[in-house]
Amino acid sequence: MEYKVCSRCLIDTTVPGAKFDENGVCSYCKIHDQLDKEYPVGDEGQKRLAKIVDIIKKKGRHSKYDCVVGISGGRDSTYTLYLAKHLGLRPLAVHFNDGFGNPVAGENMKKATDRLNVEMRTVASDWRESKDLKLAFLKASTPEMEEGTDLGIATSLYGIAAKENIKYIILGHSLKTEGISPLEWSYLDGAYLRSVHKKFGTVKLRKWTPEDPGFNLDLRHIFYYTIIKGIKSIPVLNYVNYVRTDAEEIIKKELGWVYPGAHYYDDLYQSLLTYIYRVKFHIDRRRFNYSALIRSGQMSREEAMNRMKDIYVIEDPKVIDLCIKRLGITWKDIEGFVKEPPKTFRDYPTNYRYIKLLRPVIKILAKLNIIPSISYIKYFECG
Repeated sequence: MEYKVCSRCLIDTTVPGAKFDENGVCSYCKIHDQLDKEYPVGDEGQKRLAKIVDIIKKKGRHSKYDCVVGISGGRDSTYTLYLAKHLGLRPLAVHFNDGFGNPVAGENMKKATDRLNVEMRTVASDWRESKDLKLAFLKASTPEMEEGTDLGIATSLYGIAAKENIKYIILGHSLKTEGISPLEWSYLDGAYLRSVHKKFGTVKLRKWTPEDPGFNLDLRHIFYYTIIKGIKSIPVLNYVNYVRTDAEEIIKKELGWVYPGAHYYDDLYQSLLTYIYRVKFHIDRRRFNYSALIRSGQMSREEAMNRMKDIYVIEDPKVIDLCIKRLGITWKDIEGFVKEPPKTFRDYPTNYRYIKLLRPVIKILAKLNIIPSISYIKYFECG
């Protein structure tokens, strides 16, 4: 295919699923515009958000907490917790610890929960499982090197919500600042995790229980949490005019928040991942993050293109060395992983064929706000 770059953002032909119209505008820009209509801001967004908040309060009026908010100590999750409190909600903050947390982010979480008078619960993964999954996915040679952590975050939120009988999970993802990554770069599926672990793992994973899911999130588990338990996920930042620089100023002033050093740097393992993304997969996640900021008017295309010329600051050699040592491997091992031919989730057994069969059902669930509509778009329109 002839190399192209979107005339509006930075998405190019190296991004899986990218299509371009006669004006050179990419399909990811069109998805952004579609979601902008679905999640309006301004007066309409405030009305919709107020209605959602009212429902959450009514559903949780007899409970100590009416929602769960996942926090990491980064900008987005910290502001989401701040917003939840200022909307009059009674959140329970939940943090998933996989052993690679940034100490700066840890201090941010403590200050935020203390100042907002919010209880925080930390779900600590079994280090043997967490480490084994990271090594397994390095050997699998796919971009989902954080599959274990991503699933662990989701299951910790569902598990705590189920335990406390909380019906709402407040998400800190903003389509205006994050965008949507291609499916081939970030496929999330419990069956995929199990198949990779079965081939490359060495440590036995815990079995699923509703309140302690571990690293298990299969279709039946999602059905249990969303349909049987009635737990809904709300991307609250999509209903407000979320501007990163403004949000950062607010949480710095109100909560004493400190910038961890880079986007995603609440997790130190991202330093090693970003390096491998670049040298093995030729992936720079800034391409879709910056593209989202361009579309929402928070960054100029020229500034984004200039930033992309430099290696991302998150690739700190000292932190990369620390991650490698913590995994119990060497640079020689990393070089071996990098030399292996790149693969995708399609090279392993997954639930994707069943997910495709369930497309009409998933679309209905997204329309009913039982699952975020972005989930439907992710699995069927982004790769």
